Amino acid sequence: MNRRTFLDRLASLAGSVAAATAILPVLQNNYAKADTIQENDPRITAEMVDIPGVQGLKGYLVRPKGSSDKLPTVLVIHENRGLNPHIKDVTRRLATEGFIALGLDYLSPKGGTPADEDKGRDMIAELKQPEILASSRAAVAYLKNVSGGNGKVGAVGFCWGGGAVNNLAVADPDLSAGAAYYGAQPKADDVPKIKAALILHYGGLDDRINAGIPAYEEALKKAGKTYEVYVYEGANHAFNNDTNTARYDKEAADLAWRRTVAFLKKYEV
Repeated sequence: MNRRTFLDRLASLAGSVAAATAILPVLQNNYAKADTIQENDPRITAEMVDIPGVQGLKGYLVRPKGSSDKLPTVLVIHENRGLNPHIKDVTRRLATEGFIALGLDYLSPKGGTPADEDKGRDMIAELKQPEILASSRAAVAYLKNVSGGNGKVGAVGFCWGGGAVNNLAVADPDLSAGAAYYGAQPKADDVPKIKAALILHYGGLDDRINAGIPAYEEALKKAGKTYEVYVYEGANHAFNNDTNTARYDKEAADLAWRRTVAFLKKYEV
């Protein structure tokens, strides 16, 4: 819903516009909390890069500094607001874990992620599935051949990006591993096309997304795919987003992160 409708509904629940206005900061993302890893952290280097294959496509590339080894690579797929400070921070976190990480801006061909979150959400809603897949596959191809990479590509996505990871796994056999956080599931008939190992994280309170878990898991199992599924009881949708006080669940987020990093390292050697 748009901001005006959201505020009207919040006011009706809270009892007044004043009460809704007081509650709103708790529900919104606070990007002042986004820099758990600073961009000038001595362990990493970060830059915006052009991604061949889709006109105007750009990404935020972060590398561990000083490594002489060939490193696994990870595509980071943002939520439905675009490449915001939180997702850039997640990309830097992955670099400190030993990955070459690319936070892709799926809105860059349209002019880039705007500062206005509502506008970003509206722009994301206008993207068509072929456009999304074309950008994802261009990023995988870029990472597969990036300097310093080991040729293996993983993907991590959140919310809208979690669904994009699932769809990418169906579409691109070059994806080695995927971590989908509370993402919409692909059609069961498409699951046999998946080559990547998958780790799937869900919040226990996320009834809408969780309704698709049984059919997805049954299809993965029937097709003999490599996967792990975790449901974090008491956690909500977007539990990993530490810039959102209302949704963030530190215990679930920390556990899911440890599992994700270990999973990607296992299947990107």
